[in-house]
Amino acid sequence: MKMFKQYKIFLTAFIMLILSAQSAICQDLHFSQFFEAPLLRNPSLAGIFVGDYRVQGVYRDQWNSITDGYRTGSLNAEYKMPIGQGNDFITTGLQCLFDKAGTVGLTTTEFLPALNYHKSLSEEKTMYLSLGFMGGIVDKTIDRSKVITSNQYNNGVFNPSIPDGETFPSANIHYWDASVGMSFNTTFGEEQKNSMFVGAAFHHLNRPKNSFYVDAIELDPKYVFSAGVKVNMDDNSFMTIQGDYSTQGTFKETIAGALYSYKLDDIKDPKYTLSVGAFLRWQDALIPVIKLDMLPVSIALSYDVNISELKTVSQGRGGVELSISYIGFLSRESSSKYKVLCPHF
Repeated sequence: MKMFKQYKIFLTAFIMLILSAQSAICQDLHFSQFFEAPLLRNPSLAGIFVGDYRVQGVYRDQWNSITDGYRTGSLNAEYKMPIGQGNDFITTGLQCLFDKAGTVGLTTTEFLPALNYHKSLSEEKTMYLSLGFMGGIVDKTIDRSKVITSNQYNNGVFNPSIPDGETFPSANIHYWDASVGMSFNTTFGEEQKNSMFVGAAFHHLNRPKNSFYVDAIELDPKYVFSAGVKVNMDDNSFMTIQGDYSTQGTFKETIAGALYSYKLDDIKDPKYTLSVGAFLRWQDALIPVIKLDMLPVSIALSYDVNISELKTVSQGRGGVELSISYIGFLSRESSSKYKVLCPHF
């Protein structure tokens, strides 16, 4: 309890973060397991892990109780390496995203390479300031054969031979997109066993045009503010608290929560760790999460319990998510495995 009281300031900060939001609606694609898709949060979060490389995948399936299911998949890869003679690092990454939504099969595909530079701020402990960039191509398509409009009804009877009246010239669009972000991470506490990070990101900085019509509408910039803290509770367990606040145009989203983790084997260098917890997407969903680390592999499962105004229609059902992560070290003298100072969370 004494250790828990030491960090109650962090719990208070995250509760205030949740209460500050007024809406849970956001224009961009997102995941409930946002912590397993770091590049979508902030490109400067690439490489902030214990390892030389990481591959993560997240799959989401939702709204099957209402309409054709919305299916979203994310795959990101990161490779971290030292640079120069000091403790600086550089991370290269790639974020791939696929989403298929609704009856007309709106399909989005994104390929976004990323680059992140980690500048060491201390010779005595882990303390880094990171600046990251991400940019690439986005492609969107719809199935025109499945588009149904009021123009195709004659005296209340649907006639598919009647034109739908839509004037967009193509069922496919593509555009370039770019993001930039900065983050700070460090260790603290007894023997520097605890860690934390804060970060901010600016997405769609080039204001890409996002419309199937000739009079294209620019995509609103998106700002994401992230924070997290990992604290040891005792020799066998620790708690991880994370949260994101996003704003895009008139839409806002806040998601935050915590995972309690218990080491199942060696307390000094555990291979197996079980984590349970929950996150809250304000005014939208309560999200229980269970995660199992079987190093170098981690698997997590979550489920959205809908608490929004749509809970009656959706019968409280939201989306199920499954994530898999693999973190590894390379056989080299410069491996972060042998570095005392290395960006991690």
